[in-house]
Amino acid sequence: MADGGDGGRGGRDPAGAAGGRVPVQPQERALWCDERFNFQATFLQCLAKHVPNIYSAEMDPLLEKQEEMVQAVILYPLECYLFGEDPDIFLEKLQQSGTSQLCGKVFKGGEATYSCRDCAVDPTCVLCMDCFQNSIHKNHRYKMHSSTGGGFCDCGDTEAWKAGPLCTKHEPGASGSAKENSECQLNEEIMENSRRVFPSVIKYIVDMLIWEEEKELPPELTTSGEKVDSYYCVLFNDEHHSYDHVIYSLQRALGCERSEAQLHTTAIDKEGRRAVKAGHYASCQEAKQKIKRHSENISQRPLHVEVLHADVTAHQKFALRLGSWLNKLMSYSSDFRQIFCQICLKEEAGSEKPCFISKLMLWDAKLHKGARKVLHELIFSSFFMEMEYKKLFAVEFVKYYKALQKEYINDDHDRVLSVTALSVQMFTVPTLARHLIEEQNVITTIAETLLEVLPEYLDKNGKFNFQDYSQDKMNRVYAIIYDLRYVLVSKPTLWTDRLRERFLDGFVSFLRILACMQGMEEIKREIGQHVEVDPDWEAAIAIQMQLKNILLMFQEWCACDEELLLRAYRECHKAVMRCSTNGRSREKTVFHLCGHTLESRPYRVSADPVSIHLPLSRTLAGLHVRLSKTGAISRLHEFVSPEEFQVELLVDYPLRCLVLIAQVAAEMWRRNGLSLISQVFYYQDVKCREEMYDKDIIMLQIGASLMDPNQFLLLVLQRYELADAFKKIKPTKNQDLIKQCNVLIEEMLQILIYVVGERYVPGVSNVTKEDVIMREIIHLLCIEPMAHSAITKSLPENENNETGLESVIDKVATFKKPGVSGHGVYELKDECLKEFNMFFYHYTKTQHSKAEHTQKKRRKQENKDEALPPPPPPDFSPAFSNVVRILNCDVMMHILRTILQRAVELEIHLWTEAMIQMVLHLLCLGLLEEKQQLQKSPEEEVTFDFYHKATRMGSSALNAVSVLMLLERLKRAPQLEAQKDTVNWILQMFDTVKRLREKSSLTTVAATSASEATKVDECSQDKEKAERKRKAEAARLHRQKIMAQMSALQKNFIETHKLLYENTLEAQGKEDAIMEEESMPSAIDYSKIALGPKRGPSVAEKEVLTCILCQEEQEVKLESAAMVLSACVQKSTALTQNRSRIIELSGDTLDPLFMHPDLPCGTHTGSCGHVMHAACWQKYFEAMQLNFRQRLHVEQIFDLENGEYLCPLCKSLCNTVIPIVPLQAQKINSEDAEAVAQILSLARWLEIIIVRISGYSVKNAEGEKENVPAFTSKGMGNSALEFHSILSFGVQSSVKYSSSIKEMLILFATTIYRVGLKVAPNEADHRIPMMTWSTCAFTIQCIENLLETEGKPLFGSLQNRQHSSLKALVQFAAAQRTTSPQILIQKHLVRLLGVLLPNFKAEDTPSLLEVDMFHVLVGVVLSFPSLYWEDAVDLQPSSISSAYNHLYLFHLTTLAHITQIVISSATGRESPTAQSSDNSEEARSAESFCREVCQYTSGSFGQDIPGWLVWDCVKKGIMPYLRSAALFFHYLLGVSPPEELLQVSEEGQFKALCSYLSLPTNLFLLFQEYRDTVNPLLQRWCTDPVVLSSLKRKSITIRYPRKRNSLIELPEDYSCLLNRASQFRCPRSYDDEQKHPVLCLFCGAMLCSQNTCCQELIDGEELGACTSHALQCGAGVCMFLKIRECKVVLIEGKTRGCLYPAPYLDEYGETDPGLKRGNPLHLCWERYRKLHLLWQQHCIIEEIARSQETNQIFFGFNWQLL
Repeated sequence: MADGGDGGRGGRDPAGAAGGRVPVQPQERALWCDERFNFQATFLQCLAKHVPNIYSAEMDPLLEKQEEMVQAVILYPLECYLFGEDPDIFLEKLQQSGTSQLCGKVFKGGEATYSCRDCAVDPTCVLCMDCFQNSIHKNHRYKMHSSTGGGFCDCGDTEAWKAGPLCTKHEPGASGSAKENSECQLNEEIMENSRRVFPSVIKYIVDMLIWEEEKELPPELTTSGEKVDSYYCVLFNDEHHSYDHVIYSLQRALGCERSEAQLHTTAIDKEGRRAVKAGHYASCQEAKQKIKRHSENISQRPLHVEVLHADVTAHQKFALRLGSWLNKLMSYSSDFRQIFCQICLKEEAGSEKPCFISKLMLWDAKLHKGARKVLHELIFSSFFMEMEYKKLFAVEFVKYYKALQKEYINDDHDRVLSVTALSVQMFTVPTLARHLIEEQNVITTIAETLLEVLPEYLDKNGKFNFQDYSQDKMNRVYAIIYDLRYVLVSKPTLWTDRLRERFLDGFVSFLRILACMQGMEEIKREIGQHVEVDPDWEAAIAIQMQLKNILLMFQEWCACDEELLLRAYRECHKAVMRCSTNGRSREKTVFHLCGHTLESRPYRVSADPVSIHLPLSRTLAGLHVRLSKTGAISRLHEFVSPEEFQVELLVDYPLRCLVLIAQVAAEMWRRNGLSLISQVFYYQDVKCREEMYDKDIIMLQIGASLMDPNQFLLLVLQRYELADAFKKIKPTKNQDLIKQCNVLIEEMLQILIYVVGERYVPGVSNVTKEDVIMREIIHLLCIEPMAHSAITKSLPENENNETGLESVIDKVATFKKPGVSGHGVYELKDECLKEFNMFFYHYTKTQHSKAEHTQKKRRKQENKDEALPPPPPPDFSPAFSNVVRILNCDVMMHILRTILQRAVELEIHLWTEAMIQMVLHLLCLGLLEEKQQLQKSPEEEVTFDFYHKATRMGSSALNAVSVLMLLERLKRAPQLEAQKDTVNWILQMFDTVKRLREKSSLTTVAATSASEATKVDECSQDKEKAERKRKAEAARLHRQKIMAQMSALQKNFIETHKLLYENTLEAQGKEDAIMEEESMPSAIDYSKIALGPKRGPSVAEKEVLTCILCQEEQEVKLESAAMVLSACVQKSTALTQNRSRIIELSGDTLDPLFMHPDLPCGTHTGSCGHVMHAACWQKYFEAMQLNFRQRLHVEQIFDLENGEYLCPLCKSLCNTVIPIVPLQAQKINSEDAEAVAQILSLARWLEIIIVRISGYSVKNAEGEKENVPAFTSKGMGNSALEFHSILSFGVQSSVKYSSSIKEMLILFATTIYRVGLKVAPNEADHRIPMMTWSTCAFTIQCIENLLETEGKPLFGSLQNRQHSSLKALVQFAAAQRTTSPQILIQKHLVRLLGVLLPNFKAEDTPSLLEVDMFHVLVGVVLSFPSLYWEDAVDLQPSSISSAYNHLYLFHLTTLAHITQIVISSATGRESPTAQSSDNSEEARSAESFCREVCQYTSGSFGQDIPGWLVWDCVKKGIMPYLRSAALFFHYLLGVSPPEELLQVSEEGQFKALCSYLSLPTNLFLLFQEYRDTVNPLLQRWCTDPVVLSSLKRKSITIRYPRKRNSLIELPEDYSCLLNRASQFRCPRSYDDEQKHPVLCLFCGAMLCSQNTCCQELIDGEELGACTSHALQCGAGVCMFLKIRECKVVLIEGKTRGCLYPAPYLDEYGETDPGLKRGNPLHLCWERYRKLHLLWQQHCIIEEIARSQETNQIFFGFNWQLL
């Protein structure tokens, strides 16, 4: 808040000195010090006098002035009185004497926090950035997160850390920290003063914060003067009304502008309240009523508004200011803190009123946001910094816990702003938690609070029913559950009787909550019609999730102490029994099967109510397992007698739940809607299963261990409603019922497999937690290799949010690192594959089938059989050893026999393959169990007789069979081929067990029988291997035969189509011959020269293209209908280093003819390379427009108004099409070329064009059209040169394009103009040709830059799409001239030539240093043919004329560029340090050139530069220009480049480029060759004022080669970025609130995103900081890193953007968006390079379009306010 806690920070420290302090009158200071005066009365009088005056202008406060007056009039005198000397000097001394060992930094929302996974006692123990960077934890396994605000740094708290509790800054003896626990002791006088000052200050703060009167002040603060009628209408913050709703209400009620209303709303949101109107009481009251009226609607209550007297608001504001003053004072001394705490905790004698701090806590929910912040900071800086007082505060907190939580639940502010959020700071301290349990019975208090806040959700049976629940309220209730978790987070090591009793009291209270949940929200199967409305189920499941870890923690606490465990078990058993009594009244029914009888209560899941929520039963199962684990189960009978135990009743409820799951799978509950399916999903999901599904399986195992096995199975059969399915009853013909029955049998068999086979629970068998986690991981990786995060999500978390994954993962899996995309994965080690259990109980059906398929496929590849028997399970612990009896009991044998018999007798509808699979699995388990028992004990001691039961006949009937006989018959059944290997494995196992049974007691015989058994096994395995080998060989021969047939067919086809193949082969032969010819070494290959009379031939191949829309082929010809490439034109800053110029580079006044050498903002044209007929494209585009008009409500990802569309094939975003213009092959007659060479020197050529241009200018000026007199240039001194001389060196008629191509030429040129200049389309605008040449030049420069950055050769390495688009673009740029008036083109040419030839220089011609020469080159080459234009005939230069024109234009531009490089290298040059004795020809030429430049610049250019250095600068500086020129002329003329340019080699490349472009390798020879002609030009270039100014270092010039752009450098460790973000302060905001810092990856600017403070108004639109920055930095396209969320944001324009993975990965090769996992992150260079290429390839727009098409959820995001 500007006036309270934070305003002081803006000036000086609240306890320090004020700048420009108003001196205090001596009399006034004396009043404070005089002992005769009552301090409190004097203090209050002073406040009554000054406070209303200081805070008088509440509507428009002058914060700095207010602060100055507060310091001078109140705080400074108060500090002088308190310290007895100058406050500045005293506090300086106090500061130097040391600070607390505890850090105590309070976190703000979004600040980075760190937790050490190795050393933290629990995950709530965190460090701030500074402490973490200076601690030992930096090198441990740590997690980093963004704070939600409200917590504080635990550095220095020894109870929070197992090791390294102190960072180097807070260690005793460290500079600035406490010396040997001797914090500066305050002298007695100061302490006495403190005891006098603090009570008055604290009382004033408390009184004013809880003051309820709107019009009056307390009498002691009332002045004697007349009361002023000055009031404020104060609006308070709430979380119900949206930002926009409040703005709207204020606008309507106050009649103010939106900007003013927005200002009010922002302040209210930040501070919690704001005066929105000042005036008399009546006017404020009227405003209050209006605001309430406008803000109220049917679903919302009105805004909270109060009318307060001006003096009341003034004192309340000052109370907060005093609070922040105290807060600062607390940080100086422990004595201050202790005195403050004592006063706050002191209760009035004989009064029942709460102490000061309790009053504030109880009033917390009524305080506004700003006041709460100050109060909480005060508690942090005082109570929480002193352990003794922290304990006393915790006692007060627990005393009023129920009241505080009820207030919080009715409050509407976020948890972080509530005093209840402080619970985590107390309840997680182990000693404090123990003290609160023992002395304050905190567990009982929390449990009772939980029951008391949920009374409306209890039904008539006392069970919860969360129908029509409030999500907001439930979220607040979860906070209470979290408190319980905090208290239990660290188990006690030492138990006292008192702790045991109090914990048990708490446990019993907690059981009362579970009793309300046991059987809650019962459901009944719908039989008639579907439920109309799905019932609410989320709240019950959510509470179950919240309680999961608490239930586990209670069980762990109980298990710490044997006595406590047994007593807790008894209490839990009683509670279960109490909940299970209802329904006992029914008569029992009798069920017979296999000679066994079961008496049970009649209950059917399909007809009676059933609930999925049974937390009491499951807690009892958890405690039972822990009894078994600790061995205390032997004493259980002392606490729960066998008669009371009633195991059948205990098992019944979990069994019903499992039957419900089975019936849902059998689709018997379809009419109950989706809510049940969702509940079933969560019941088995990793988030809930530990305390739901897993415990139900354990409860069944408890039942199986304590009940008669036959009785247990009969109960299971009855509950699954399968009693009739296993009796000899005629089955029904109803297919649906048969299908249901089959699914139920499958589900029941599966549960029986789990009951017998799932032993990986500590207590059920002798396994550790690590064994359990390893088994989970093995089974997950048996499905497929998985990422670390995917495995973590699939494992249950403990109370510390840990899965235990890291400790075991390396034992079972190997890590495979990721590539440029994707993530690293773990692959299972081969030795762990034997642990695979196909019926693993945590597999979903999908995972089960996937894992089975993967493992069978693997075994097949390894040439093994496909049997997947279960691995030998660990032995049951003694308490559960009876469970295995289920396997060999009569009922089980009957079930197995019945199912196998049905399969053998082919009763197809009565069995399924899955059923058989499960029966075989149960047989495997039985045999494995018997084998293990026989191997451990003598045969006579083994009572488990699975073998005998399985080989015994089912009955005495004639047709009776045994399980073994059925298996032998099943082996031959063709319909069960897939199970054959498993049947074989079981039969071998029967043999093994038989031999183990028959062996004698002699070990030798045993050994032989074992070896025989092995031999038999091996023999049968060998047979199977041989069989498999035979099959594989047969398959190979079959494949060979098919391949031979295919080959014969192919030959036949070739014979039939012989002609076609001969042509192809011939052409191929020719190409090979050419390649051979080319590869022969030669001095200069004249066919590889692009410019001049020796120009090589154009390679103009016939182009036949296929339209992607109509699939028709067409040859590209001038006279044919146009074919086009889909393309995207965009503005780009990818090549510039100076982003400050960008924003002006568009609009109607801009002249784009000359490009600045910095290339500040170009127009890039890219294409995806897909070809269409122009007509097809137009139809497609029109169809899209029509579709869009019909679907107006659907938001489009492209802007049809601006010509945008998605490529029909690859869905790239495009906004135009490039017409494909065929290359015109041109040949040069060498004889003619030689003849012309004799006459046409550079000087002569220059004279001719000067005359031609002069002639045109005269002709245009005089307006003559027909008779053109011969103009000569008198200046050149040759009168024979006529106006038409230019035509004498060869002309030809202009190319004629079809109307379709012309139309497309105009369309594309107009798009370039529209997008590049951001103007409305205008086909007649004179700037269209300029933009055409500019985009051509800029696109070539971008591609050259990209190839150089990637280290690829100039030719031969372009992608097809780049090659196609560049070829089409250059040919288009050459052809576009024909669609514009030639006079216009000539004017542009003359202006371009003005840079090179001083004769044409005009006023607006820029200097040599102010233009990019490659843009000039492209412009002059493409516009030069306009000089051949005549009125009567449409002419263009012939091949020879073109060759010379290109050569001389290129040479002139190159000379100018060399001069540019030399002059600019001199301006920013450091003195050469390294000496070189290079005296080459190039160095000498360079020196002579420099002498001339020096002469022309009158010595401004230094002569001391060595020639070798100049040559080095020129050679490096000119390379990008030469490479770009080579690309340009190659695509313009079609001349093949030299071989050296198809490879990467610096030296070879330079020579090849010079050869290709007809340049001498010593570039300075050009100046000597054209000496007489060029020297006057050079003189004019050098004497330009801009050049001279630059040489005198008065202006900055671009150095060559230009620095290549790259994304900014990022730190390797992500925590460095978080550190930077935490120090970031918004330049436009003065409050201390954390922002959303984002980093521009183009320029490194840190911005304040998604915040109103940094929004800018551009062209009448509000734009966020990122969007407005993107316009300036990237011409609308930009790339940002959201630091606190670790996400990259790509944005384009004002309305489009997408999220992209950040280039930071954890050690498992995964990104962490939102820092949810919190693992340490490090920069991945490959991924960052991929981002760089995305920018340089101009693919950001494409990426955004693709992302938005796949993730349409982002349409809701307002990108323009980012």
